[in-house]
Parts: sequence; C-alpha cells; structure tokens
Amino acid sequence: RPGFEADRMAIMVREGDKVREMSPTWDRSAQSIAWSADGKTIYTTAEDVGQTKLFAVDVKSGRVMALTGEGHVSAFGLGGGTLVYAQDDLKGPAQLYAISTTKKGEAPIKLTNNNAEALAGVAMGETEQFSFPGWNGETVHGYVVKPANFDPAKTYPVAFLIHGGPQGSFGNLFHYRWNAQTYAGAGYAVVMIDFHGSTGYGQAFTDAISQHWGDRPLEDLQKGWAFATGKYSFLDKDRACALGGSYGGFMVNWIASQWKEPWKCLVNHDGIFDSRFMGYSTEELWFSEWENGGPPYAANTTYSKFNPADHVDQWSVPTMVVQGGQDFRVPLEEGIGTFTALQRKGVPSKLLYFPNENHWVLKAQNSVQWHAEVLQWLDKWTKTTR
Repeated sequence: RPGFEADRMAIMVREGDKVREMSPTWDRSAQSIAWSADGKTIYTTAEDVGQTKLFAVDVKSGRVMALTGEGHVSAFGLGGGTLVYAQDDLKGPAQLYAISTTKKGEAPIKLTNNNAEALAGVAMGETEQFSFPGWNGETVHGYVVKPANFDPAKTYPVAFLIHGGPQGSFGNLFHYRWNAQTYAGAGYAVVMIDFHGSTGYGQAFTDAISQHWGDRPLEDLQKGWAFATGKYSFLDKDRACALGGSYGGFMVNWIASQWKEPWKCLVNHDGIFDSRFMGYSTEELWFSEWENGGPPYAANTTYSKFNPADHVDQWSVPTMVVQGGQDFRVPLEEGIGTFTALQRKGVPSKLLYFPNENHWVLKAQNSVQWHAEVLQWLDKWTKTTR
C-alpha cells in the first residue's frame, strides 16, 4: 500500500513476464532472503510471535517451514548445504550457529561463544513469555524478565518498557539500546507488552493501530499490566515506572494524563508532545499522514483525539525527558515542549539533552550516560538502592 512503511513484505518471484507471490497465505513479513543453490528453496527471516525466525520456503508449493525456534535471527548466510546464522535472545548477545539444509531435523551447531569472559561474571534475569486477551478480546503477547539474582521471597520494582515504531516489537532479542537486562541487573523486574500495532503477529494486528494510537494500544497495555501483576507476585505494582522511546515516548506522554495511577515515574525518550505540529515538522511526512488519515489540516479530528499537548493540565507524574538535538523524526521542539510543559505545571522533571545524537542514542559514552541517568531517575522514585 503506497505510503505505508509497515505493510506486509511478500516474497515475489518473476518467471519471464509473470510475477507471483511465493506464499500468499503466510501472514508474516519477509526480511532478508537467499536462494538455495538448486533454486528450489528461498531462505528468509521474519518476526513470529515475539521471535525472529529463519524460514525455508519451497519455491514450487510456497510451503513455509521454520528452521529455528526461540530467539532473534539477525543475519544469515548460505554456503553449499549449510546455513550459518547469528542469533541472540533476551538473555545474551548474538552467537553464530550452523544448520544443514539437507539433513532435516538435525540440531543447530553453535560455532561461537563470543564475550564469554566478559559475561562470565554477569548475572542475567530469567525470562518468560505470556499472553492475555487484549483489545477486542484478541490475544496479545508480552515478556516478563526477572531481576538478576532473583529471590522468590521478595518483591521488586518494575520497569514497564513500551516499544517504539509503533509498528515494532519488544520480543526475544538482546536489544542494544532498550535492553531489558540493563534493568534486571539493576534490581528491577521488567514487563514488555507487544500491543496492537506490533509486528510478527499478522498484518491485521499491525494495521490495528493506525488512527488508533491512543486507545487500542493503551487498552492492551492496561490489560497486560493487570495480567502480569496478577500472575507474577514478585512484581511490586506500587513501585513501577513506565519508559518508552519514539512512539513509546508518545505513549508515555499520553498515559501521563490517561493512565497515570500505577506509575511512580515516567521516562520519555524522543516522544511526541504535539501530534498536530509533529505532522508538519517530521522529516517522514508520509508516516504521520498514514497513521492519522491525512495531513493535520485535513484530518484534524484524528490528530486532536490523541494529542498529549491537549491534556497537560492533568500531568502530575515525575517525568524524565530525553531528546537528541539531531533528531529529525521527532524534532527537538517536541522534547523541549514536553519538558517546558512539565516545568510550567510544577511536575518534578528532568531534561537529558544530547546535542550530537539523532532519534537514537548511538555513541558509546552517551549510551553509558543515558543508562546511568535513567536508572538514577527510576531509583529516585521507586526508593530502590543498587
């Protein structure tokens, strides 16, 4: 669909002047692809219910078979009858594995043990995927990560992480910016919900967020939080903070007025403050127009319906704002506007500004500072010592 960056990516095959879709009933979005030497199979990666798997697609029949299970396959290469792929998960960074393309059912062989010495003394929190009925009664998935050195007799403060995109996922991967183990290692339990709009659950699930940024995902987050705190007794729901970047930052600004009761603090990284102004100032105009049904002058009702700037009068939760000076996706004014609104309202707040970062914090020293400042903010409001 023209103008939609999160549409389903299909594998198309051209034979002469004829073009056909390889697997039209496979409701996943293909990523990297590679042909087998004999031309009978296409290998591809795709997100699938919180995982990113490696798949084999039969060219003749279109039949799709998963070659890997839990984890996140970030890259792969094909040589002869062997596939080599990099796979990480919530508990560790990427390692290389090899699997035969000719011997079906053969277990993957682990080829590397990178960072073994560096990770030897690092305790990782155990992880568990869960599901619950979300918006419209549809199944929504999430992850909980226990604190490192977990004691079942204790309760722990919670970092509630909200992913960006919004067409994205906080699945079973070792994220190099929003890494759940960072919080687990600091004594926090982590809860992450793949709300409607997330990828890897079918295109209809992804499409459900468009023009619904502030209602359907919010319902999923609320129901996911209620489910998780009911299921996992170690989650201290009275000591919880919500954090998010990009769309997640928008949602942080939105729940500041619409769902502020559970949170001792909030962290907004490069999040939208004024949806209407964002529609004119972002460098990705087609994205904002697709998500809101048109430009601000033509779809003002949608932009206004879920506009955080219109509800500042209800803000009261202590909030940390992080903003990159070179962010043209969610420009500087959005972060400054959020912080100014908090300050004028007298809400306890802090601004962390990186003049040399864009929509992401990518420089190593800045990343160290980002994590140190964010964890200090969480500690301050959850009364946790590390």
